[in-house]
Amino acid sequence: MSQFPFGTRTCDAWAVDGETVRAMLRQHFENSASDPELAHAMYHQDAVLEFPQSGERFEGLDNFREWRSSYPANTSFEFRDVRGEGDFWVAELSVTYDGGPENFGVSILELREGRIARESIYVAEGFDAPAWRAQWRADA
Repeated sequence: MSQFPFGTRTCDAWAVDGETVRAMLRQHFENSASDPELAHAMYHQDAVLEFPQSGERFEGLDNFREWRSSYPANTSFEFRDVRGEGDFWVAELSVTYDGGPENFGVSILELREGRIARESIYVAEGFDAPAWRAQWRADA
């Protein structure tokens, strides 16, 4: 059975912190190929998943769990940062498809009762920083 909810209930609200969101996402990516039910336990049944760059919107957990189970590429994810508060979180990550170049992404998460109600995902190719702005850059 799924390990959910990750958040803790306090009175009529759910307390979710950055480590909770990281744990949700870790569970999702670590189990996406082997256990789709566990991988998607972080979503509400009526959740919405959007890819604004392609104009796609998937409604309902069963619907996007099925398309993810049929995904044609092998993916690998790395979390860079997770930040937010309450029911609104942003996860910065990188992803590779079939061992290809690293792409950078942002997942915007809207939670309800400790689970994801809406997720919007953006992914873009990396690029070299232009030399002309080097004088203003902070050291990473």
